Amino acid sequence: MIPGSRHRVPPLDRWLLSYADFITLLFALFATMYAISSVDAEKLSKVSHALQVAFDDTSKGRSIASGVGVMPERGSRLVAGIDGDSDVRAIVTHELQSELAVHRLDITADHRGIVLSIPEAGLFPIGTDEISPAAQALIARVAASVARLPNPVRVEGHTDDMPIHTARFRSNWDLSTARASRVIEFMIEGGGIDARRLSAAGYAEFRPRVLNSSPETRKRNRRVDVVILNDTTALNEELAPMVQP
Repeated sequence: MIPGSRHRVPPLDRWLLSYADFITLLFALFATMYAISSVDAEKLSKVSHALQVAFDDTSKGRSIASGVGVMPERGSRLVAGIDGDSDVRAIVTHELQSELAVHRLDITADHRGIVLSIPEAGLFPIGTDEISPAAQALIARVAASVARLPNPVRVEGHTDDMPIHTARFRSNWDLSTARASRVIEFMIEGGGIDARRLSAAGYAEFRPRVLNSSPETRKRNRRVDVVILNDTTALNEELAPMVQP
């Protein structure tokens, strides 16, 4: 206190409080950066999806606490016990093991989810979109396996690079899209899968599995892929809002 004055002189070291707070925050920042320096992509995807579900529309029961949240603008429920692509692949592989063993189906995983590839040879006669009788049972088995999963499903048609021009199909775009649509129709009618979970796409010759360099490689590229979409892909799909009945 200054002699003769009633005013107290502020301590000269008050700045230490602000400095200590700053150092603490800086430490917390670096600790957080270190903690996320190696991100588990699968866990991050789950957290991201959970947050979107939780904050999308709690007034309609979409919350993590309920345990039965619904993905935004979709009718697919999040089923307990199915935890990411690894569980989906295990379920599908177990149920379709006989078809996989004789290569009537191939199963792979990529950034989209789990992909079931059906070769043209076991599905369609060359140049047509008519499902062969032998393939109908196969598609029904695939549909039954997919039906019990919560994931949306995209059916993709693919051709080789040999051009086609018939009275029915003007190009490989027409043929690949028609084949995807035919498989979807049968999955709905013969497999009992909810049509709202399905979408169709035709890619013609532009997404080959291997180079179209020989009759054998072209044969591998002629296929229909049934893609069981993972949460990340499903959330990024540009679908119109679903009208609730």
